[in-house]
Amino acid sequence: MKAAAKKWIKFIASAVIVVVTLSLLQAILMPKYSVDGPLEGAFVAEYYGEAKDHDVIFVGDCEVYENFSPIVLWRDYGINSYIRGSADQYIYQSYYLLEDTLRYETPKVVVFNVQALDPKREAEAKEAYNRMSIDGMKWSPSKIGAINSSMLEDEQFLDYVFPILRYHSRWSELSKTDFTHMFKSEKVSHNGYLMKVGVKPAENVPEGKPLPSYEFTEKAWKHLDMMVELCEKKGIKLLLIKAPSLYPYWYPEYDQQVVEYAKEHNLTYINFLDIQDETGVDYTKDTYDGGLHMNVEGAEKLASWLGKYLTENMGLTDRRGESDLASRWLDKIELYEKDKKEKYEEYEKEKEKTEAN
Repeated sequence: MKAAAKKWIKFIASAVIVVVTLSLLQAILMPKYSVDGPLEGAFVAEYYGEAKDHDVIFVGDCEVYENFSPIVLWRDYGINSYIRGSADQYIYQSYYLLEDTLRYETPKVVVFNVQALDPKREAEAKEAYNRMSIDGMKWSPSKIGAINSSMLEDEQFLDYVFPILRYHSRWSELSKTDFTHMFKSEKVSHNGYLMKVGVKPAENVPEGKPLPSYEFTEKAWKHLDMMVELCEKKGIKLLLIKAPSLYPYWYPEYDQQVVEYAKEHNLTYINFLDIQDETGVDYTKDTYDGGLHMNVEGAEKLASWLGKYLTENMGLTDRRGESDLASRWLDKIELYEKDKKEKYEEYEKEKEKTEAN
């Protein structure tokens, strides 16, 4: 009996050692997005450290996390919001990230950017973007759903369960950062917003080339239906938007499908490309990359317009009178302004160097 007990103790101890060792190795080998980049890879995990009482949740790709400033939504309208964005986020990933979010909270409004419906996006899916959307998710049925819906033909489910299987080859790339940031991550976003400064006017933006088909895929429609059903079940208002990014080109044929879908499902759809005069966006000043995304000035303009719309049309109220929440946002605003100041200083220095050369 004692011999059998000793065997079990040795087995359990060995198993614990193996698990701890593999966990440590995995923590070392996982990419350190918040330090080494791309920064977008850190966004999904950042959400879990936030207090979960948001009025508005955005889901989508860079057309939300670089185009709308949650700081302005709070500062001007008392709207508590968060962007659950990631690079090239495909619609099925948006759905499961939303499902994951609703495990923790029930916002009044969900904002979904319809660029993810573009069939070219699905056809051009890449593992690197899958990883940036999925690896940071906590384990849940939502993460399993995101993995199963996202895996490419040459990907394996176990590689997501045990990322060490995917990243084992990073041994030759390891740096000091991989050890100092094994269990900690620098915060890189402002409630999911990635701040960019500088100006590069939108000039000579290419028109879209004719396509053999403009129909959204069955997979895209399926997950949009699932998003609508989930929001209805939870009593959440779903707002569809097309951010004012000039590229990738948003075809009129795409837009018409969304218009018809929104009408059929009694949803609101706002195409920001059509209301430039209302938002005040100036493509000669408010974009840092030629019209693909807004700089911080453009993102603040869009957030200001959206905050007014949400207040007047979607029943959101001003929460700046809530002391605990207001206190949290004072800290967030301070970090935001500090980040903006530092980024502008760095931008001006780089600009002076460029002009001198």
